Amino acid sequence: MKTLCRILIVLTCVCSAALATEPAGEIDFNRAREIFQRKQNGDTISAADQAYLQKAMETHRRQQQGQNTGGDIDWQRAGELHRRAQSGEKLSPEDQAYYDKAKAIRQQRMGQGKGSGQSAPTGPAMGGKDSVGLTPLTELGEAKYKGEDGGLYGGGKNEPPPAHAAAAQKELAKIRPLDADGKPAASGKVVLLSVGMSNTTQEFSRFKQLADADPEKSPQLVIVDGAQGGQTAARWAAGTDTPVWRTAHQRLKAAGVTPRQVQVVWIKQANAGPTGTFPGYAKQLQADIASDLNLLKTEFPNLRVAYLSSRIYAGYATTPLNPEPYAYESAFAVRWLIQDQIKGGAKLNFDPARGDVKAPLLLWGPYLWGDGMKPRKNDGLVWTRDDLTPGDGTHPSPAGRQKVANLLLKFCKTDSTARQWFLSKP
Repeated sequence: MKTLCRILIVLTCVCSAALATEPAGEIDFNRAREIFQRKQNGDTISAADQAYLQKAMETHRRQQQGQNTGGDIDWQRAGELHRRAQSGEKLSPEDQAYYDKAKAIRQQRMGQGKGSGQSAPTGPAMGGKDSVGLTPLTELGEAKYKGEDGGLYGGGKNEPPPAHAAAAQKELAKIRPLDADGKPAASGKVVLLSVGMSNTTQEFSRFKQLADADPEKSPQLVIVDGAQGGQTAARWAAGTDTPVWRTAHQRLKAAGVTPRQVQVVWIKQANAGPTGTFPGYAKQLQADIASDLNLLKTEFPNLRVAYLSSRIYAGYATTPLNPEPYAYESAFAVRWLIQDQIKGGAKLNFDPARGDVKAPLLLWGPYLWGDGMKPRKNDGLVWTRDDLTPGDGTHPSPAGRQKVANLLLKFCKTDSTARQWFLSKP
């Protein structure tokens, strides 16, 4: 069983006649997919088609949350558990029970016997465009995108302003090996934790494999993948007494480290099923990630620096899960967060001299977006159809995961701030 997410298969595959039309009163996802494709291609759609697409997106979102599945299963979480089990990871009793329940429900629904499964589609992403005609934020300069100028930090600049760079160095100087109680110790550890949703864990898990095998990585650095399938920015923001936070703590424990040893995080977040026009979705994403950061600082009191990345290219998307231009626009949510901190916003304060500390210091991690097959100017990055899964054109394929993992590893080894805690000999 390669996938547990039937809803994505219904939305994106060439369906059989039996699946082409849902029962009366429900959604024909083939029709919704066709409307979505027309909209992506720039066609004008009628008000009735727009309303139908909106209804399909809302139904899709509910099904992702396990509300219309004939059970209380979050299929993205189940898919992530499947990936971990297939990779040989021992699941906790709670996760194993959830995984077994998901398999039983899916097998019953598919009319399958115990132990059988259905393979996911293979091959490249099947829909969308090779380019959406947008300019990477790193190349936008002082030009405008819907009123916003370019540069990761604004004003066409891809480096933090001098005062923020100096503040970052002060925070980085506090990163040192800590024991289980968070006290400096020569034999202690520095933990790098990932935070995010399905794309994030798929990419970071590959990065962890590369980094752990890299002889230049500090032996005192422990890399823990805290990101989880289906756990979007809004779900992390819902509070620490939730499955996503419990799972993150379980993974730290399984790695032999404690919350007080977490000093660096990499955050790559999104929310499912965005709608509306800019800047609405990006502003909500900004607010959710800000709440995530507040909770991270509470749960991990020695957290010093958070590196943020925005989405990869989503121009091949064939579902409303998180297509363009929302993937591109997620970069502005990241930038606004960092700008708010630079301006001294109290909710993201990292400096005890300015009041209560609410968040770690924020910096850009690797910027991952490129306009499909159009090479980026600085490094030639392209996103091909082979880099995205055929199921939805949104999640990275193994090739896409490798691409992000390479970018993140390069960042950790060459960025002037990251190399200080990543390398054994900075």
